[in-house]
Amino acid sequence: MASAASLLSAGASIARAQDEATFTTGVKVVNVLATVRTRKNEIVRDLTKDDFALTENGRPQTIRYFSKETDLPLTVGLMVDTSMSQQKVLESERSASFRFLDQVLRESKDKLFVMQFDMAVQLRQPLTSSRRDLEAVLPYVDTPTRKELSMQDGGGTRLYDAIVEASNKILTDQKNRKAMIVLSDGGENGSTATLTDAIEAAQRADTLIYSILFSDSSYPAPPFGFGGLDGKEILLRLSKQTGASFYQVSKKQGIEQIYQAIEEELRSQYNLGFISDQPNEISEFRALKLSTKRKDLVLQYRERYWAKA
Repeated sequence: MASAASLLSAGASIARAQDEATFTTGVKVVNVLATVRTRKNEIVRDLTKDDFALTENGRPQTIRYFSKETDLPLTVGLMVDTSMSQQKVLESERSASFRFLDQVLRESKDKLFVMQFDMAVQLRQPLTSSRRDLEAVLPYVDTPTRKELSMQDGGGTRLYDAIVEASNKILTDQKNRKAMIVLSDGGENGSTATLTDAIEAAQRADTLIYSILFSDSSYPAPPFGFGGLDGKEILLRLSKQTGASFYQVSKKQGIEQIYQAIEEELRSQYNLGFISDQPNEISEFRALKLSTKRKDLVLQYRERYWAKA
């Protein structure tokens, strides 16, 4: 017969399991990552499951799993614009990226990859947990040489193609929390993919896109992309529609401060998991709406997800 102590221990384990996020393939759990802030932009970390309400396509859903994302593994893609317009800011980006990797990467849990894009898309470092491998490859993330420029077909900057490739070929099969950090001036004029293609690829892969607008003020502003959007508008849409934040490097907020803000956000998210009350008979996007009982808070989350049949 089980002792009272062992029964209490088992009960506590079950309670903890019910309160933690579950990433599973057996049951189709939809995980919604959310960042909550006050009107003064201060991150709120003390909410509970009962403080949230969630709907899918307007139907209330039961939040079955809940956790505060301070410890779950991360899979992160560092996406670096290496077009000629970034030549003067690349060294600052690399230096800040070194420190970001050093602070964020937990070699026992997290994985990162490095991809650069200009007239071509290149995976510089496949997914790895090795800080040494990542630090070794960053110095080689650079703008094309004259020889490389002469050998490349076409022109322009392939931001959208890079996001689609990273989403489809790397992130879609990963089960951890997933994010891309895009360092760019937002110039886009060379991709086969569209902005909608890029956003939907990231949404299907359940991936957040953190955009950092970093531009050389002496370089001409990037040309308008598809749909007449400028670089800032493109990066804003990529971040907003995947549930992440947009940042712009300025005298008030440097690249290192921005990386610190991203790190804080990644370590301060809430994860809410639910099982839809509607079976996935066809693959489709479904709308999400998350709210809290406190009306003075601002929520950041993806507003739709890909329900795969």
